Amino acid sequence: MSEQHATQARWGADYVQAISPYVGGKPIAEVARQFGLQPERIVKLASNENPLGMSPKAREAILAAMADSTRYPDNDGYALKQALASKLSVPPEWITLGHGSSDLLEMAARALLTDADAGMYSRYSFIVYTQAVQGVGASHQVVPDRDFGHDLPAMLAAITSQTKLIFVANPNNPTGTFLSADELHDFLRKVPPHIAVVLDEAYVEYIEPALRYDSMAWVREFPNLIVSRTFSKAYGLAGLRMGYGVSQPALTDVLNRVRSAFNTSTLGQAAALAALDDLAFIDQAYAVNRAGQAQLAAAFDELGLRYIPSQGNFILVKVGDDAKAGARLNLALLQRGVIARPVDNYGLPQWLRISVGTEAENATCIAALRDHYAAS
Repeated sequence: MSEQHATQARWGADYVQAISPYVGGKPIAEVARQFGLQPERIVKLASNENPLGMSPKAREAILAAMADSTRYPDNDGYALKQALASKLSVPPEWITLGHGSSDLLEMAARALLTDADAGMYSRYSFIVYTQAVQGVGASHQVVPDRDFGHDLPAMLAAITSQTKLIFVANPNNPTGTFLSADELHDFLRKVPPHIAVVLDEAYVEYIEPALRYDSMAWVREFPNLIVSRTFSKAYGLAGLRMGYGVSQPALTDVLNRVRSAFNTSTLGQAAALAALDDLAFIDQAYAVNRAGQAQLAAAFDELGLRYIPSQGNFILVKVGDDAKAGARLNLALLQRGVIARPVDNYGLPQWLRISVGTEAENATCIAALRDHYAAS
């Protein structure tokens, strides 16, 4: 074999090689195999999924849509866009569909950044922002957090001539922190109009009613704003990968220019359309989440664990003081059949993110925590 062929090929540009692949929460089947556990006894609280599953209306719509699954989906998603437009009081032409909201984040980076530009985001914010910026070879502007959340004045001060795209998550993942309407609106007013802002609202349905705001009004006010949302969380359609963005026509046009053909499936569109109609299901998901947060928080207080108050469907909890604390507790929970989410890849090795489950799932997690700390 020649020296040329004996050497392992190295594919991709340097900035692609530098990307850390996204690692999701461990699947139940993998944990069952690894630890010799019964799958039905494993509780997954790692991926911020809805513990209630999906709306029965969405399930019925999926079954009905199966007959058309041999044909390509509606590339434009006409029916879903019409329903979203009606619900959000925006023109359907302002909506871009994606396979999950992460698709919208990556579309924004592909459409708006070059390797001469910079994308900005906060420390301890969703790791896909890093990957989206890295994926196009752009520079990173990572702004230090304020109390584990966004420091919007610091982000404004960090803007340079390179800055072309800013990501802001509200509520923030993985910390659950929240920015008020006044803070956000003031920030949007001060961002130069040639810089696009993605307001990532993946967890918007979980915000306490008294804190909610009308981000669609901001889309109408600010031509440089994209609001992204998902059906993966409160709507329970994570496996179908459905999300959407809302922005004025100039931004919607460039997003659609980089959007993959047929990027949302027939089943996903049908399920999302039906789920939008089931307001009672969303109300139930919200109520279960609030009760579950209180249940977990009470246990953390009992165990003397620090945690960040959350407006999402998860809680970030500090589980020890040394750099191995998160990994150590994560392993102990896995051995007891509880899947949580380590966040050392966010620079938080002493913490775990625990999704809110049903009352019974939360109780299983709490029992495992008590066992671990009693033993240690």
